[in-house]
Amino acid sequence: MNDSLIIEQTQKWIKSVVIDLNFCPFAAKVLLKKSIHYVVVSNADLEASLETLIKEMHYLDSNEEIETTFIVFRKAYADFDEYLDLVDKAEDLLEREGYEGVYQVASFHPDYCFEGAEKDDAANYTNRSVYPMLHLLREESITKALALYKNPELIPEHNIKVAREKGLHYMQMLRVACLNI
Repeated sequence: MNDSLIIEQTQKWIKSVVIDLNFCPFAAKVLLKKSIHYVVVSNADLEASLETLIKEMHYLDSNEEIETTFIVFRKAYADFDEYLDLVDKAEDLLEREGYEGVYQVASFHPDYCFEGAEKDDAANYTNRSVYPMLHLLREESITKALALYKNPELIPEHNIKVAREKGLHYMQMLRVACLNI
């Protein structure tokens, strides 16, 4: 499987899950403007993954027209607990490198399960992606977008409600469809 196919599948997931179900009311604009940078990483260990994250922060520093980066892990981090360790280390790295308040890391994984949730809760699909990935966002852009959105604190509740209304089978099929390109 080549990188362009993985990127195409990721874009399809963003479009058909994140945007079409309105899980992130700000994503459509970024996708339409083509201001998303995608990086596919193969077989990376923790150190290499964090180096990629630093590289992408520097990339965003130098490319203001790019709003966000998705770091997509082709084969690494299939284990959700191992992935959560990566997320913790990534957040620590942002702070250590002086990027706290500049960038934010959002996490998506094929087996994402919210703490305290059942594995088969459809609500988990708000964060279940086609591949393990780290989503690096500009904090300033998030703040501006949230200021224009009425009741942004209700977004997670809305997402959970929509996913549960659609149901587990629908959410599973929607995500699988993103891989069938």
